[in-house]
Amino acid sequence: MKYTVEQLLELGRRFEADPIPITRDLLRIRDRHGYESPLVANPVQLAFEQNRGQRNIILKARQMGMTTWIAGRFFLKTITARGVLTVQVAHTREAAESIFRMVQRFYDCLPEDMRKGPLKRSRANVRQMVFPELDSEFRVLSAADENSGRGLTVQNMHLSELSRWPGNAAETLAGLRAALTPTGELIMESTPNGASGAFYEEWQQADAKGTVKHFFPWWLEPAYVSNPVTEFTEEESELAHAHSLTPEQVGFRRTLESGYRALRAQEFAESADTCFLTSGQCCFDVDTLQRQLKDCGEPTQLRLSGTLRIWFPPMPDTEYIVAVDPAGGGSDGDFAAIQVLDVRTGVQCAELQQRIAPRELAKQAAALGREYASGTHPALLAVERNNHGHAVIAHLGGESRYPNLYEQNDAVGWVTNAASKPVMIGLLGDTLVTKPHLFRSRTLLEECRTFVTRTTGGSGAASGAHDDLVMAIALAHAVRAEVSSSRR
Repeated sequence: MKYTVEQLLELGRRFEADPIPITRDLLRIRDRHGYESPLVANPVQLAFEQNRGQRNIILKARQMGMTTWIAGRFFLKTITARGVLTVQVAHTREAAESIFRMVQRFYDCLPEDMRKGPLKRSRANVRQMVFPELDSEFRVLSAADENSGRGLTVQNMHLSELSRWPGNAAETLAGLRAALTPTGELIMESTPNGASGAFYEEWQQADAKGTVKHFFPWWLEPAYVSNPVTEFTEEESELAHAHSLTPEQVGFRRTLESGYRALRAQEFAESADTCFLTSGQCCFDVDTLQRQLKDCGEPTQLRLSGTLRIWFPPMPDTEYIVAVDPAGGGSDGDFAAIQVLDVRTGVQCAELQQRIAPRELAKQAAALGREYASGTHPALLAVERNNHGHAVIAHLGGESRYPNLYEQNDAVGWVTNAASKPVMIGLLGDTLVTKPHLFRSRTLLEECRTFVTRTTGGSGAASGAHDDLVMAIALAHAVRAEVSSSRR
């Protein structure tokens, strides 16, 4: 059969309507056993096809076949339409070469009449194929290449293993995104690699940006089976019941435990929430956080449009600490946070998280301090005096006339610095492990999961996350420990 450009364009229209049979009939891959075989969609690839949108982000376990499927889809979209530029970006040059070899196989296995007819190439080197009769092109780039994708106009873009891109991945990603046409298709995919970085940020912000999220745990891959397990542990039983796992799949999971150890949750993801955190350097015990997230419950009261959450109202003859982590305010700024703690038990009673200016924050803190008074004595109000804290303290001492402000070294407020912060975080971490029931806020516990040790030293919120609630509760417990010690 002699193919024409018009026939290829008609094939493209059929492909857009149903890509599965055309992919199977035209494309060939080297399978897990080293044999050349048709590209038949596996369960993960089918699930992606059923739910994909114009903008997509894929969080997955390793070796699920997504790079192969995306390369095949985009290759067919390139050779069945006019004026298309497709770009796939790998995390290393070696990975880019591997993807291009796969695309080269797609081309080599097409019918000869296609290759010698309308799909005759004018260029096929340096990870690039050009099809002059269609004015279309397929490129495979590396994120390690300087100015990767700059100056291009791209209709199909696949960003592979984004969590492992070198250098300033966010800057590289921004440059590539600028090259994508408004109607172009974008697919970002990766295994997790810690609760920070460009991929983590994109995953966290996907809903707000209108990006379709796809999570593919390891058990969706049929090949991931091993010797069957006859007696399950409690954890295995819960997982098997929740996801209908077979004894053979549980057996495979046990082989992962011995082979990958701490990296199992990173390389073979089971939960979109925990896979980032167990693969990163979280400052707190992740298992404890997970258990308490299940048990923490909901607030008994919500005020101020839900920004003030209350679990325990003030009790007579009970002392409280109100700890304040200030911020500058503004719709795009950091959150300010207030935590209310029972001095005797250490239980978290109330929490406020809001983008609020120092003056209004001082008013809210003073109001909570007076609400949580012990008799006629307002609660001890401790404000971190770094940065915007000075303004909050000024308003508390002036306009609000608050009478019970925490002092440190004869100055109002608490100073968080390189010496005090590790002590605060260490105390908070110990308290989380030994007395997790003291922590009632789901939002706080979620922040704890993204509070990480940084490669440059120190600790703080992972990129794209917040730590205001963490710092406020850490301040509350540090002041509580100081108050308790002074009374012994």
